Amino acid sequence: MSGEGGIKSYRDLLVWQKDMALAKQVYFMTRAFPDDEKFGLIAQMRRAAVSVPSDIPEGQARQGRKEFVQFPSHAEGSLAELDTQLTLAVELGYCQHSSAHQSAAMIVELQKMLGSLRRRVVVRVASSH
Repeated sequence: MSGEGGIKSYRDLLVWQKDMALAKQVYFMTRAFPDDEKFGLIAQMRRAAVSVPSDIPEGQARQGRKEFVQFPSHAEGSLAELDTQLTLAVELGYCQHSSAHQSAAMIVELQKMLGSLRRRVVVRVASSH
């Protein structure tokens, strides 16, 4: 990943920056959830949201591209979890549809970006053999 178009760190990746924005949005949104969800849906949503931007630096810290390619897939899985949890939060009346819609749109965008990142890494792994 380093040396690619000025990318020296995961912090330079737009996908990581947007992942961080989504995680912050989830934290702010879940502040308004009922207190009895503190160890339930709030914890699950926050864990999934934090997992997404955390997977990219974890993958970058691995020394090989073969190992790195797994981490965008892990992040995509966490986004799918978060999307389901967001739907449940709306259906339970814990958050407004408008704020959930904004997060859902970010999830779709990030899924596409992570898929693209994963495919680029897979191509580079295959071409290095």
